Amino acid sequence: MSVEESRYDDTGDVPLGGYALLATVFASGVALFALASRRRGVRLPAQVPPWDVALLGTATFRASRLLTKDKVTSFVRAPFTRRESEGTADEVLDQPRGSGVRRAVGELVSCPFCTSAWVAGTLVCCYASAPRATRLACAGLSAITMADMLQYAWSLTAQKAEG
Repeated sequence: MSVEESRYDDTGDVPLGGYALLATVFASGVALFALASRRRGVRLPAQVPPWDVALLGTATFRASRLLTKDKVTSFVRAPFTRRESEGTADEVLDQPRGSGVRRAVGELVSCPFCTSAWVAGTLVCCYASAPRATRLACAGLSAITMADMLQYAWSLTAQKAEG
C-alpha cells in the first residue's frame, strides 16, 4: 500500500495527532482521578440511582451547550475557533481553525456532542468524590435546562398565536 493509499483522509485536514493528544489527556485525567481517589480512600458508590443519572445527564447537556454555544463563553473558544454565525436562542456557531492540536481543540470546544463526554467525565468524577455538592451543581444546571425548554416552548406558542 502506498503512502497515499494509507492516508486516513484525502484532504489531510484531519488532526489525528491532536485527537490522540486529547484522548491521552482525557484518559490521563481519569487515571489520575482513580489514583488520587484510591489514595484518599474514596469509596465509589455501589450503584448510581436512576434519578442521579438523569440529573447528571441534564446537567451534562446544559454545561456542554454552555461551553460550546453560549456567547458568554466565546472567550474560551476564541483561541481555537472563529465565529461562523448566530444560531437560534442566542447561541453561536463557531468553526474550528488552525491545524494540529489547535484544530482538534477547536473541534472539541465547538461541538456539544464532543464536549459532553468531557463534561460527563468531570461530573462523574465529582459525583464519586463529592456526591452532595455535585448533585447541587447538577441541580442548578438541570434547572437551567428546564428553563430553556420552557422558554423555547413559550416562544413557539407566541409565534403560533401571532401567525
